[in-house]
Amino acid sequence: MEKKEQLSDIIRKEVFNAPIGKVWDAVATSEGLAAWFMPNDFQPVEGHEFHLNAAQFGMSPCKVTKLDPANTLSFNWGKDWTLTFHLKEVDGRTELTIMHSGWDADKVTEFGAPHSVVRNNMENGWTGLVDKSLRQYVEA
Repeated sequence: MEKKEQLSDIIRKEVFNAPIGKVWDAVATSEGLAAWFMPNDFQPVEGHEFHLNAAQFGMSPCKVTKLDPANTLSFNWGKDWTLTFHLKEVDGRTELTIMHSGWDADKVTEFGAPHSVVRNNMENGWTGLVDKSLRQYVEA
């Protein structure tokens, strides 16, 4: 029997020199997400269906699955992934953990790329998005 390759979740944890409300607005409002991530029609309402404009990959369908204001936001992204933002106040600063889960070595994305290839690209992408774009946005 062939051993199935496990693909781990992508987890990014960063501490921002910004109050928790500002970081929450960056991850849980349409304007905030558009500023550092992707254009979208997000609304902070559990069950809300929206789209991320993933440029050359088109409009990616999403659905809010968990909303606990200033603490946790989760949404399904595309057909396989879940994106979770968890915030915690630490001495007037904000610790943000982003988890991108749903990776499966046996699956391909809507645009036909294997998860194993896309996962590595996404992991590198999250590093730049969080360390540069999001940090500049919330610490400005």
